[in-house]
Amino acid sequence: MNIKKVSIDELDDLVMLFDQYMVFYKQASAPEKYRNYLNERLTQGEATVFMAYSDAKEPVGFVLNYHSFSSVALAKIMVLNDLFVSELHRKQGIANQLINSVIELAKCTDSIRVDLGTAKDNFSAQALYEKIGFVKDTEYYSYSLSVSHAVCG
Repeated sequence: MNIKKVSIDELDDLVMLFDQYMVFYKQASAPEKYRNYLNERLTQGEATVFMAYSDAKEPVGFVLNYHSFSSVALAKIMVLNDLFVSELHRKQGIANQLINSVIELAKCTDSIRVDLGTAKDNFSAQALYEKIGFVKDTEYYSYSLSVSHAVCG
């Protein structure tokens, strides 16, 4: 298994896996829409992505991270936003290797922590995160407000 930091050169591989990821989360297959989104994140330096390649050089998984900040800590944080391993390649330690790449990135960018979220019923992911050392937050709740259809101004 080879883990590689993604550049624009690997955009086709990333789009293929990202489309599978979105379908997994019950979104429509829309490779061109995802290509545009991912291209913008990468070219603007707004995300760092690592991709796992099999020994046969087949893309089999990715992790997409956003760089953010903590005002309270006055420090950088890493947000592990998206993690996906293709179904045929699960249970082989690939997700663990991808997460370790994120942890190393956080250390190298002087981030103080890596934050992530997962579904309440995604027990296998929760077990992996806790095995690695992530701690479930019991102090704060997370909230969202959709403003996608709101009028600005």
